[in-house]
Amino acid sequence: MDFLTTDLVDAHEDSVGVLDPILRPYGGTPRFAGPIATVKLFEDNSRVREALAQPGEGRVLVVDGGGSMRCALLGDMLGELAVSNGWAGVVVYGCIRDSVALGKLPLGIRALTTHPRKSQKRGEGQSGLTLRFGGVDFVPGHWLYADEDGVVVADRKLL
Repeated sequence: MDFLTTDLVDAHEDSVGVLDPILRPYGGTPRFAGPIATVKLFEDNSRVREALAQPGEGRVLVVDGGGSMRCALLGDMLGELAVSNGWAGVVVYGCIRDSVALGKLPLGIRALTTHPRKSQKRGEGQSGLTLRFGGVDFVPGHWLYADEDGVVVADRKLL
């Protein structure tokens, strides 16, 4: 997909959300886009694995991990699962681990930072909710566009 978030914002300024610059890029694909799927959890990545085990069909999984800096919610095994199931990207309001391995995958990834500790596996969390962090609402089915300049959210496909 060929786009620039700067061009999208210029052309649709009144109808897109622009994520505050709080996330860093980690995946091997710096530019990615797709319909949004969501999970909300705290220090338990069970729902992340559950979501990424489903066919991604070019979607972007947005994970609201509450901004926790105490463990990672995505690592290399889940990244490989996302790629094998056709996900375009994963956006994590929290931490990831295995950043070198994730950087080699054909997957877009944004996260707050890295952390070597894995998360708990209690089966907690919710899917399919509207999430809010970084000044943007992430609504399932809306579109997310990410590139080297930032993350833009729109209520429809713009390209």
